[in-house]
Amino acid sequence: MRTILKALTLVLTLAVVAAAAAIAYVRTTGLRADVSPGAAEARVARAVRAFSITAADRNRRNPVPASAAAVASGLEHFADHCASCHGTDGSGDTQYGRGLFPRPLDLRATATQQLTDGELFYVIEHGIRFTGMPAFGTGQKEGEEGSWQLVHLIRHLPRLTEAERDRMNELTPRSVEDVRQQLEEERFLKGL
Repeated sequence: MRTILKALTLVLTLAVVAAAAAIAYVRTTGLRADVSPGAAEARVARAVRAFSITAADRNRRNPVPASAAAVASGLEHFADHCASCHGTDGSGDTQYGRGLFPRPLDLRATATQQLTDGELFYVIEHGIRFTGMPAFGTGQKEGEEGSWQLVHLIRHLPRLTEAERDRMNELTPRSVEDVRQQLEEERFLKGL
């Protein structure tokens, strides 16, 4: 009976400490999205993400053969669905990306490039809860193929050429404000 009481006391004490830490975290950060997470918070988030992906998913191999065509298809998909947050270069330095917490990963960074193909695919397909990363999985073979092509593009981002970056800029949807500004500039240049 004493052992059970000691164990219960320990569990209750740990719960109170965890609750106090959670309250302190909320009060000190305000859960604001306009500040970068600290090193400890980033480490915890990476560890939780790694823990959440099963070994079977982590060890999946990309069934789409690596090719220029796969990278080109991935680039088109990335421009349309990913560049608004991750940037056309994969840096995450965009208006939307700077407003997210945590910030979108720099897809060119070593930490991202060290993720397995299976981990990248899992994140693309299922998203990451409590972040701005949505789930893009469609449950269809074509959708999965597109996600695997994105994995090839992510692997290619550190070596993205200027021509590929220009192509991505052409394909990336623009905001209404960007289009309006371009039209105003064209009218001005035409003297209208």
